[in-house]
Amino acid sequence: MSEGAGDSVRVERTEAVATLILNEPKSMNAMSAGIKAGIETHLPGLLADSGVRAIILTGTGKAFCAGGDIRSMDDRATLSVKTRMTRTYRWLVPLLTADKPIIAAVNGAAAGAGLSLALTADLIVAARDARFKAGFPGIGAVADLGLAYTLPRAIGHQRASDILLTNREVGAEEAHAMGLVARLAEPEALMASAMELAQALAAGPTVSLALTKRLMRRAYELPLEGFLESEAMAQVVAFGSGDFDEGVAAFKAKRKPDFKGR
Repeated sequence: MSEGAGDSVRVERTEAVATLILNEPKSMNAMSAGIKAGIETHLPGLLADSGVRAIILTGTGKAFCAGGDIRSMDDRATLSVKTRMTRTYRWLVPLLTADKPIIAAVNGAAAGAGLSLALTADLIVAARDARFKAGFPGIGAVADLGLAYTLPRAIGHQRASDILLTNREVGAEEAHAMGLVARLAEPEALMASAMELAQALAAGPTVSLALTKRLMRRAYELPLEGFLESEAMAQVVAFGSGDFDEGVAAFKAKRKPDFKGR
């Protein structure tokens, strides 16, 4: 089922998986006002819908997202730039802090803001012809949409510096080798591969996965003692969930668990 067909951003549902599709292929899905508005419009409902247990981000045409829309950058007044960034954070922060598993299915170029968007996902599945580039140094801009925050955490300071400061392009194979990309797929099999992964996550223990995502975020913020306290409390919540009851029952019965996400 599809919703909003023809818009800058479309949503497709396949059972418990929602696919958020950037849909401006003529501009290689550059981060236009329409795409930003589309993400902001669709995302809250997907995150709030208990029937959606995993989300895929992807783009139509030859690119995942070719970066920011240069046409929207003519107004460089301080207040205008700050306002534009703040509006973007209204959907960026929910993506970065979402409890649900998020997968980026990267086709073609993920450059500039497109690379930033890909790194809002927990896992990146890339076509073998995908390519990644910071883009920002090429126009004298600062890496934004959280890229200087997410990229070092994904691949380490040295590798992130090599990408963010030199602006060199990284192919899919290298991106996979350095840990930027979790899985590779042939271009024609990209969406099938991403969907298979998303469905597996959607069928998983929703409470446990959400708590694990929260713990991984907190691992960068807390000293060891504080982290372990958070870990202990997360386990208290997990042990009290219906998913844990089902997991234990399935283990004892030597059958596959049927997690319900509660």
